[in-house]
Amino acid sequence: MNKLLLDFLVCPACLPLEFPLKLFIRESNGDDIISGHLYCKKCAQKYSVDKGIALLLPDARAETSSSQYRYEEEKVVSSYLWAHYSDLFCDHDANDAYSAWSSHFLKTGGIALDTGCAVGRFTFELGQKSNFVMGIDRSYTFVKLARELLKKGCLDFPLTMEGDLTEKRTIILPDKLKNQNVEFLVADALALPFSQKIFAMVSSLNLLDKVPRPLTHLLEINRVAHGDNARFLLSDPFSWSLDSAKKEDWLGGKKEGQYHGKGLENVCSILTKKNGPLLPPWILLKKGVQPWKIRNHQNHYEMIRSQFIVASR
Repeated sequence: MNKLLLDFLVCPACLPLEFPLKLFIRESNGDDIISGHLYCKKCAQKYSVDKGIALLLPDARAETSSSQYRYEEEKVVSSYLWAHYSDLFCDHDANDAYSAWSSHFLKTGGIALDTGCAVGRFTFELGQKSNFVMGIDRSYTFVKLARELLKKGCLDFPLTMEGDLTEKRTIILPDKLKNQNVEFLVADALALPFSQKIFAMVSSLNLLDKVPRPLTHLLEINRVAHGDNARFLLSDPFSWSLDSAKKEDWLGGKKEGQYHGKGLENVCSILTKKNGPLLPPWILLKKGVQPWKIRNHQNHYEMIRSQFIVASR
């Protein structure tokens, strides 16, 4: 964990109140904290830092969707590493979604946040557009691999071919993505461990329909984004599922009730409504569809139409 983060971190268990965390170091290497813990004086919560990774989940009882733990499984990890980095090892079926999503941000500096960063590709892309970027995800395995790629610049992994058969693939970060202004944390997109109004850029890619309380996710992004001169990219297939959230909490995909109808239109309304839950309201700049592909094995791919919104204020 980079020491720079101390200027921005708050206790996620105390939200919506914001209390700073005190760092206790056991081992460090320059500005990189290898082991230790972060402590909140207000609630006495202790957050460990182990092997350079800060674990900033609100508490052991934090709400988790029933599908969350699948992201620690080896075959799922293989699928996500392919989805994020297949273009870097020249797979002929590779994605180009991350460079396309990145084109919606200008190189304006400031601090950026990638929520639900998974294995980190878009976080690295944002590193080219910002002075410092943080990627957060609930999956320890995802964050561990993203941080290993950050530190070493390369990563070997077993790519699932069929059943239990795998082949080794090597991800090598190109020079343009080898940014030292990047950090990864284990954290919850529903309780972001950051002070209010610090991020000039925020992204949420294919995450909104995977969290237990989608509106809370938008509220948290709104809290930590600048009140002005901010840009927000949300892209999502709106694949609402009871495995991830209760139907009453979906922001679309329902015939009746609050937020009935389609998710894209509802999210646009939530973002831009003058007397809505997100203040100050956002201005919609662009919306469209970004194809995104995930590979389960060599004979099974899923093509996802991720609908995106670019907003600013």
